[in-house]
Amino acid sequence: MTRIGMGLVGPGFVGTHHIDAVRRLGFVDVVAIAASSEASARAKADALGVPKAYGSYAALVADPDVHVVHNTTPNYLHVPVVLAAVAARKHVISDKPLAMTSTDSRRLLAAATQADVVHAVTFNYRGNPLVQQAREMIAGGELGPVHYVHGAYLQDWLLEPTDFSWRLEPEKGGVSSAVADIGSHWCDLVQHVLGQRIVEVLANLTTVVGTRFKPAAPAVAFARAEDKGLEAIAIRSEDLATVLVRFDGGATGCVSVGQVCPGHKNDLWFEMNGRRASLRWRQEQQNELWIGRRDTANAILPKDPSLLGPGARAYAHLPGGHQEAWADAFCNVMRDIYSVIAARMRGGAPVSRPPAFATFEDGYHAACLVDAVLESHRRGGVWTKVVV
Repeated sequence: MTRIGMGLVGPGFVGTHHIDAVRRLGFVDVVAIAASSEASARAKADALGVPKAYGSYAALVADPDVHVVHNTTPNYLHVPVVLAAVAARKHVISDKPLAMTSTDSRRLLAAATQADVVHAVTFNYRGNPLVQQAREMIAGGELGPVHYVHGAYLQDWLLEPTDFSWRLEPEKGGVSSAVADIGSHWCDLVQHVLGQRIVEVLANLTTVVGTRFKPAAPAVAFARAEDKGLEAIAIRSEDLATVLVRFDGGATGCVSVGQVCPGHKNDLWFEMNGRRASLRWRQEQQNELWIGRRDTANAILPKDPSLLGPGARAYAHLPGGHQEAWADAFCNVMRDIYSVIAARMRGGAPVSRPPAFATFEDGYHAACLVDAVLESHRRGGVWTKVVV
């Protein structure tokens, strides 16, 4: 297998998981880290056993040993980092959202396409084996025509006024908060599983915590801010949303999205109801897939490779009863992406894109969907088309 050099820009919470995932592949070398200063990059690189540290993304992109650039910076830096990587003809993997606006997302898609580099967005829930099982069952007609898709993505890490993140600042995170941050995950996931695109939305957005207190020093994601040096900030983005959706294949549905819901830590779930059967998957119980039927007993399908379809089986790496989790699904996504990159670097025939691999096109569509949600709410909650 060709050795591939990876460089990471933005070594925060999710960046460390990018490093862990690619190291597990066995043929990727983590070459360098870039942060806001050389000192902070060096400290992080030393902690993670990475040889090179850079104080700017430009220096990392220029390193000839870096073949793939991972962008896990705050949202407002996605455009310059991705454009620099693409200009250097480096393959690029971006955390979601691809960009803060659909216009910038389209710009990044066009640039990556013209440069003919591999481009990916980490919609990581695609990598769970039972997600792939649900997708396989629906594609095989086991549910019959699906008419209803519903679910939620709920968290509680922004419940208190002293909970703060750059994601809540429009100039850093974008106009939308909860929908763009976690609602985009749910939408990508159900579209991926169902095999249909969301084409219309009707949205109601709410700001439950209208004033928050920003700490003097940036808080780590999902951590509480210290109660000192706090500045009162008026919040303009939503922390709670209810969205009705219509799919291009005829299904309808709804989703609740919120980051102010006590007791919900990372509670993503979806259910799909067809004419023959239903399926439900929940991220916090991700080793089980519920199957509902009218005329026979309902069932729970466990994550057991011997019970899964051939496509889903490739995403399960441990025997039945051995639990696999968030980091394993994330690694599956990286495995799909890097299989394409490795084939490209070997110069062989093009390979088909594996299922868990989301491209910049998917990232652009997600941005267009967020636009439609915001427009629907601005217009008083009316059906609004997703314009791509």
